[in-house]
Amino acid sequence: MIKLYHRWSSMPAQQVRLALAYKGVAVESIALPQADDAIWFELGHARADLALQIPNCVLQTDAMHILTQLDNLVGGTLIFHGIVSADAWHALSAWRDSISHLRNRLYAPVLPAFSDIGGDETDLAHYKAQVQHQYGMSVEALSNDRYDGYQQLASIAHLNALGKHLSQQRFYLKNTLSACDIIIASDLFPLQLLDGVTLPLDLMYYIQRVETACNTSLRTGLILQH
Repeated sequence: MIKLYHRWSSMPAQQVRLALAYKGVAVESIALPQADDAIWFELGHARADLALQIPNCVLQTDAMHILTQLDNLVGGTLIFHGIVSADAWHALSAWRDSISHLRNRLYAPVLPAFSDIGGDETDLAHYKAQVQHQYGMSVEALSNDRYDGYQQLASIAHLNALGKHLSQQRFYLKNTLSACDIIIASDLFPLQLLDGVTLPLDLMYYIQRVETACNTSLRTGLILQH
């Protein structure tokens, strides 16, 4: 049996979860708690946000690599081969890299909405301490800074233009769901959880299209699903 170990609050882990769901492959999905040292010791691997365990294969923990290889690894409906060209993949990777610092900063105040962080007071306190150390700001201060951060990201990422393209084409490439869509939808989804911040309507509909195609929801794992 294929096993996916994942954190609800990790968007790379969500990407692999959605991809497997879209493929219709039988998978045992195991949500990781914060206190998961025993699991990683048993797996014989350093701690990570996800791990894809396939019989007779090396344990996979890198989402981008997994998405490029999943067609070969587990079969099912194609998400990469014959759909995503090398140029398209490199362009998407460059786009993601250009906004990663802003994206992660905007994620910081909303990730406690996921059960693996906000579902336990000790885990939440540890997370807040990590955020304070990383950014030199509290979760609350980062939340107050969300408007300017989102406007910067929306400008650099050309979110309005992206939304129009996705509205016209339905999916990123060839009007067919691919690994690119799974990545984009998962990357943008947490921004919907920011109070007072509204994604372009075209992008909100797009995220729903990807979820529907994958027959699962990115809201699974939230403490309050609204």
